[in-house]
Amino acid sequence: QVQLVESGGGLVQAGGSLRLSCAASGRLFSIHTMGWYRQAPGKQRELVADITGGGSTTYADSVKGRFTISRDNAKNTVYLQMNILRPEDAAVYYCKGRNPHSQQEYWGQGTQVTVSS
Repeated sequence: QVQLVESGGGLVQAGGSLRLSCAASGRLFSIHTMGWYRQAPGKQRELVADITGGGSTTYADSVKGRFTISRDNAKNTVYLQMNILRPEDAAVYYCKGRNPHSQQEYWGQGTQVTVSS
């Protein structure tokens, strides 16, 4: 069983930066594909970025060049550095872990990001 706890959300002005963290408990963090998703009111949850156990990354087109996902396996933590934030980036951001062998998925409780214009 893996438990995920996000932190780092908050209120920021457009053009500003935030760094989200997702701390994982449980075994085998290093093999999990870790992802950040977001959900704005009235919209579907969407993938923002993910990173495999080997370090390969994927980004949504809307955040390429502005957001960076990274992981520290020694700390069982995945990060999302968000720069040049826009009002449309405002959402609840969720961390997800997926075991590539069992396909079991785990979600965090979410952290709110608000961007003022």
